Amino acid sequence: MSVFDRIGQKLLFTFDPETAHGMSIAALRCGLPVGARPVRDERLKVSLCGLDFPNPLGMAAGYDKNAEVPDALLGLGFGFAEVGTVTPLPQAGNPKPRIFRLTEDDAVINRLGFNNGGHEAAEMRLAARKGRVGIVGVNIGANKDSADRVHDYELGVSRFAKYASYLTVNISSPNTPGLRNMQAREQLGELLARVISARGSASAQPPIFLKVAPDLVEAELEEIAAEVTEKQIDGVIVSNTTLSRSELRSPSGAGETGGLSGKPLFERSTIVLAKMRRLLGPERAVIGVGGVDSAETALEKIRAGADLVQLYTGMVYAGPALPGRILAGMAKFADREQLTSLRGLRDSRLSEWAAKPL
Repeated sequence: MSVFDRIGQKLLFTFDPETAHGMSIAALRCGLPVGARPVRDERLKVSLCGLDFPNPLGMAAGYDKNAEVPDALLGLGFGFAEVGTVTPLPQAGNPKPRIFRLTEDDAVINRLGFNNGGHEAAEMRLAARKGRVGIVGVNIGANKDSADRVHDYELGVSRFAKYASYLTVNISSPNTPGLRNMQAREQLGELLARVISARGSASAQPPIFLKVAPDLVEAELEEIAAEVTEKQIDGVIVSNTTLSRSELRSPSGAGETGGLSGKPLFERSTIVLAKMRRLLGPERAVIGVGGVDSAETALEKIRAGADLVQLYTGMVYAGPALPGRILAGMAKFADREQLTSLRGLRDSRLSEWAAKPL
């Protein structure tokens, strides 16, 4: 981490996490931080689901919930940015405080609960950037008190299909009661069928990804993979935050409810990623998320079966220069291994990761 990043982190860490997050969004809106844009490298390009990604590193959903700064995030070097989660109606989320730093673990616990400004506000911002270059995905969710949560996802598809490079169906947040139950096969089958139908009726047909939890057992993964394959969903994002609190060093870590993200999630999420890749086969898209904070962790996700990787919590601790450092590290790795593309690295440790127990 640079001296500038250390100073910035020290300043932000004097504020509570949610205030610091708001300040970082405001800074990006104002054109800060200003840094050298990472050099584009042909070897880092990824073609997936009809989209040409300049590199495999993306900003995960949860940071830019209201589609305020996707282009600023792309300017930091990310190959793509995912905004949201966005719900049909605005909602405040769970009571504060609801974000907690676990500094000894390079981790965060959040129980935000899909706090966002709703479809209309996000649509206005995305409509304003229509025609700009850059891959921006939209992560859609359901309101906590919705009478028909599946319909909320249909509304998200219908509303954002014409603006989104891709859509992510998020049914894996642990912070909306009952939401993860939609990962069960019967509910999931109905959801995916109706989402695909909604896309078919929309004016554009972007790829659709399903974001799953890391707290799944083998049988659940098999059922999800079967439904994804049957309904021809374009890909899966593995994974959301975890409810596990194993081996945390931060004394407050076990005491707060919510989803855990950051370095402790890397092992579990990468195992689930590899098992999902094995179930889905080599052709369907898989995006790896969880504990990515360096070029090596990003590359290991690819070795385990990921086409693309995303991060969020890693930047909380490593600063806004992190995407540039990861991409530089990937380019150096390609130099060292004399690679013409990172594509050949994918699945090289799939068997090793998929064999590990959950």
